[in-house]
Amino acid sequence: MLLRDPTSLLLDWRFVVNTHTNHIWNQQFLITADRMETFLAANLTRPPFLVLSVWSKIYRSFGENDKFMFSFATWFVAIATYWITNLALLYVDITGKPKFLSRYKVQKDKNAPLDPKLLPKVFRTVFMNMMVVLPVVFYATCLMSVWRGMSCGYDVPSLPRILLDLAVAVVCEEILFYYSHRLIHHPYLYKSIHKKHHEWTAPIGLVSVYAHPIEFVVSNALPLFAGPFLMKSHLMTLWIWTVIALSGTSIHHSGYHFPFMLSPEFHDFHHLKFNYNYGLLGFLDRLHGTDSLFRKSKAFKRHKVLFGFTPVSVSIPDENEFNRKKAH
Repeated sequence: MLLRDPTSLLLDWRFVVNTHTNHIWNQQFLITADRMETFLAANLTRPPFLVLSVWSKIYRSFGENDKFMFSFATWFVAIATYWITNLALLYVDITGKPKFLSRYKVQKDKNAPLDPKLLPKVFRTVFMNMMVVLPVVFYATCLMSVWRGMSCGYDVPSLPRILLDLAVAVVCEEILFYYSHRLIHHPYLYKSIHKKHHEWTAPIGLVSVYAHPIEFVVSNALPLFAGPFLMKSHLMTLWIWTVIALSGTSIHHSGYHFPFMLSPEFHDFHHLKFNYNYGLLGFLDRLHGTDSLFRKSKAFKRHKVLFGFTPVSVSIPDENEFNRKKAH
């Protein structure tokens, strides 16, 4: 009987162990990959269970009436978003409370506090647009949604599809708003239509829809709904987008540069100077050179999301304020 070299036996033992270990690891990898595939399929190609459950309850509560949901219910989402956001901002404008929020005012010498005598005219126009014009717009939306084959039922979209639809909605709104807004700055159209909105050189949240009805439809409503119509978005996505867009335009007009919120500096500058910054995001203004004066201003340096509680007017002070502090 031949005796094998101990070193050879040791190598054979290591081979067996390593083969067995690799087999176990391969099995574990396949199990993990299968679980990951199942997780991704469940979370990326299908809506989360909670979202589907909540939407199903909403859909059933409206009697599964698609026309009612696309018209009245969508209108209610819009006006609820507008009034909740802007009544809160209006309270701050009129009372100046809480006092620390006044530190975030963009134009500190304007509407601080707001004169209540200015409000009746605003309320009349806002009421006309939100309570008379907008329901007609949403009825037209309902008819077009049926024509486009948009759904509001149980086929809730996946998260990637919602994000894609929202991204397209943002781009469509920017394009349509920029060019329609620039069009109504034509001298003839400005005088007869758009001048009303520019009565406020230091805007407040309420005046986001303080506009001539033609402007309200062409430059506000149409850009808002273009993206969802193009993408045949589910009604749930349209509601999400409506909340984002209306609260966003209220912040753009608020006159406050609050922490962790969208910067209003870009659109506030438009109300101050009129013929600059026609868009919302700014990339078309950059393309067409309609942000030239803004880019030279202090507002441009302040135009960013504020990640902190120090107001941008303090961290980036005006020249006069800077010289005054330096003198002291």
